[in-house]
Amino acid sequence: MKTTALVFVLVALRQTEAAATITAAAASTVTPKTGQDLFPYETVQLTESNLNPLNASLISLFGFDDVAGANITARNQPKCKTFPGDPLWPQEWVWSIFNVLLGGSLLKTVPIAAPCYSGPHYDLDRCTIVVNNWTDSALHELDPTSIMFPLYQGNTCPPTLTPTSECTLGGYPSYAVKATNTAQIQLAVNFARSTNIRLVVKNTGHDFSGKSGGAGALSVWTHNLKDIKYIPKYTDKASGWSGPAFKAGSGVIAKDIYAAANERGLTVIGGEGQTVGVMGGYIQGGGHSPLSSIYGIAADHVLAMEVVTADGRYVTASSSSNSDLFWALRGGGGATFGVVTSITIRAYPKISATVVSFSFISATMSTDTFWAGVRTYFDYFLDFADKGTYSYFFIYPFGIMQFIMQPFFAPNMNIAETQALLKPWFDRLAALGINISPVYSTHDNFYDAWIAGFPLETVGRNGQITGSRLFQRSAWEDPAQLNATFEAWASSARDSGALLINFNMAPKNFVGADNAVNPAWRNAVMHAIQGSNVNTSGTADEAKAVRSLVTDLQTKWIAVSPGAGAYLGESDPEEVNFQQSFWGSNYARLSEIKAAVDPKNVFWVRTGVKSEIMKVDSSDAIQDENGPLCYV
Repeated sequence: MKTTALVFVLVALRQTEAAATITAAAASTVTPKTGQDLFPYETVQLTESNLNPLNASLISLFGFDDVAGANITARNQPKCKTFPGDPLWPQEWVWSIFNVLLGGSLLKTVPIAAPCYSGPHYDLDRCTIVVNNWTDSALHELDPTSIMFPLYQGNTCPPTLTPTSECTLGGYPSYAVKATNTAQIQLAVNFARSTNIRLVVKNTGHDFSGKSGGAGALSVWTHNLKDIKYIPKYTDKASGWSGPAFKAGSGVIAKDIYAAANERGLTVIGGEGQTVGVMGGYIQGGGHSPLSSIYGIAADHVLAMEVVTADGRYVTASSSSNSDLFWALRGGGGATFGVVTSITIRAYPKISATVVSFSFISATMSTDTFWAGVRTYFDYFLDFADKGTYSYFFIYPFGIMQFIMQPFFAPNMNIAETQALLKPWFDRLAALGINISPVYSTHDNFYDAWIAGFPLETVGRNGQITGSRLFQRSAWEDPAQLNATFEAWASSARDSGALLINFNMAPKNFVGADNAVNPAWRNAVMHAIQGSNVNTSGTADEAKAVRSLVTDLQTKWIAVSPGAGAYLGESDPEEVNFQQSFWGSNYARLSEIKAAVDPKNVFWVRTGVKSEIMKVDSSDAIQDENGPLCYV
């Protein structure tokens, strides 16, 4: 380091140490416009006065932005986000200053499987743990930069006990901020904006498209924001809600908020996966739930959000404060409009439920009989969903065909009532010679039923490409259209070997919420996902052939569900016409709000709102996060 640079950094370090102290000391408990106290970590906020001890150069790096009146377009922005190796990429001493301001929470990315490769991180014991638990979502959830669908990272550092290549960052971010207070998030947003570095947000990494990754990016890791507060009575005049609520940090996962509600004899609306960050990207993307046929989409039940916006400011978004932002954050997609630190949601009375699991396989019958049995199920979708149930079922096409129901979830029903509901369908299966052995259990609360019924999700499949579709009620109201829908859906597995993951539900807008949730959800009775695997050891042409196959299969599904849509969180990262598929008629308003709150495109995610203006420049066979982000 040159002498002048060394003098500068020593002075800057002294300044930033003082500023970091001032930041913590100046923090005070603030009451947001929701009428509820902030969490302790939310009271540690960056303010203009905290920045005063810094010199002008440092303020330009870490200070706030003036979004109001900004007129920023792609034409007067740099062509690409600043990337490692670029002349403008911050030098190490700048990152050191950043780390001091953060209080030491800056992490230089080490890929989760790096212990498997020769070098400074080699650790055989740790590598063995990673290899043996690679498909366990908890392993990736607890890592600051790992994502659960590594195909979109580029598979540049896969877990292995016999490495034959080097481990590289690929689509992992370069650095991550382990956020434990709001000021750290504000500093990260300001630094990324002022240096034009790509900014990503990770909570757990569940998104099917790898949205929490990004080569050369700075990541904000929100997973440690786990506070939960029970509010006995929350009044929101705009929605007419006056009742119990929970305020939860954006790092709170499903099993934690469900347990907290259950301890109070209450129920909240969240996802089926145990480790899903329901207070993060899940609820911002809408969020379907085992209770969707009773209560609708999770985003419908949000009362307020605390969020750091692209200018670095910390604001409350609710029906009475920043209402446009509040509308967009409920269904408009995560890491698109800001970094959410907490969400306040409604809570409902305790609910009982019965869960049922069973399966049948083609090895014990003809293939035609197997598919005839599956087809009988489709005749009951409207009746089942309209009675409040939610089913999670699979078609495994590997070798033999398998139908697996895991589970059929029946809220407010006991075993006898659930058996009576299922009997007409089960009788038809028996008439076809399909024998099943359903296992029933009933529970007096949602939490116990959910734990008993839903398996821990398997993730980390290195080469899976998925796509999804919301199939509308109208198809079930027309026999010819229903047959065409079933044929298009079934052919993906029967003829093309695609895995099918499916949900029968009716998530209407039961509370009349006005938000950005895809309108296609309101008339859906099936959300279906299809996936095919890429051989990550194969050729680029083989990978492209699988990519093309999934596109073709998605085209067939779209053809039988014109004008419908798809679920953002469990989707195809190359979804055709994603603007309509993910948001329908809401896209125009979302685009306007995005332009107003983030004119410099600080936040970008693949297939997110206004993402069409930029693209990752990747040379990999499958479009992933392994490359610089540039304007189209």
